[in-house]
Amino acid sequence: MFADLTDRQWLWCAAGFYTLGLLMGTVSLLRGQRASGVLIYGAILAGYLLQFVGLGVRGHATGGCPLGNRFEIFQFTAWSAITLYLVVGVTFRSSVLGYFTSCLGAALTLVSLSIPAWDAIRRAHIFGGNPWIELHAALAIFSYGVFGLTALTSALFLLRHFSLKSKHLGGWFSFLPSILDLDHIEFRLLGTGVALLTLALAFGSVYWSRDTATVGHAKLAATIAVWAAAALALGLRAIGRLLARRFAWTCLALFAAALLSLIPVDDSRHPETVQASERGAP
Repeated sequence: MFADLTDRQWLWCAAGFYTLGLLMGTVSLLRGQRASGVLIYGAILAGYLLQFVGLGVRGHATGGCPLGNRFEIFQFTAWSAITLYLVVGVTFRSSVLGYFTSCLGAALTLVSLSIPAWDAIRRAHIFGGNPWIELHAALAIFSYGVFGLTALTSALFLLRHFSLKSKHLGGWFSFLPSILDLDHIEFRLLGTGVALLTLALAFGSVYWSRDTATVGHAKLAATIAVWAAAALALGLRAIGRLLARRFAWTCLALFAAALLSLIPVDDSRHPETVQASERGAP
């Protein structure tokens, strides 16, 4: 039974579990109750495992890490953010962070699944068997997932700041982590994202320096712009020049910029292609 499922069907199931976590959290918050961290974590974990299988099936079919079109990039970005949440979410002991993570997972997976044009052409063997380029691409998109989790934490920071400023400390605002904890989490996550993107660019340069003709200039400019903006924000935060709400809004803007930069990244691909309809995609 399960062997007959296509990669997209696995990914639809994953999106369903992310949406289930979102709905459970929403119902709890509307009732003024703390969302069950165990239930939401379980729904996210189930969705994560299903998404891992779906991406694995896709990767096997395309002969490499599934990053060949906009659909796959958005799916991998969601998977990356949730990977980090599953590792650190329990440490932060925040059911609200789990709720927002399920929101991000549901949004990215459902949007990408609902736009057939993003998956109309599936590119195969996009890395040409070059491990440096594949590692570069995987680390770069994974760093975008980290920026996504940073943006979620920043949203929580802004909500906590609003609740303190307006003296709305009851209801579901009482379930938010402390503003100091959120600030520290933001800073550490942004540092992790910058480090991963730095490594991605370093690995990519090993190949690009040997064959500069293969470099997509728009893609490279967009990626470096995101890296420079993130590194600048991290540096300003470290020396105390970008703090509190300004830092939180900057992190949100960085993730939005990262998502926009995926457009030239996707447009720069010129590999072997396989029409999705020829592979029986639902």
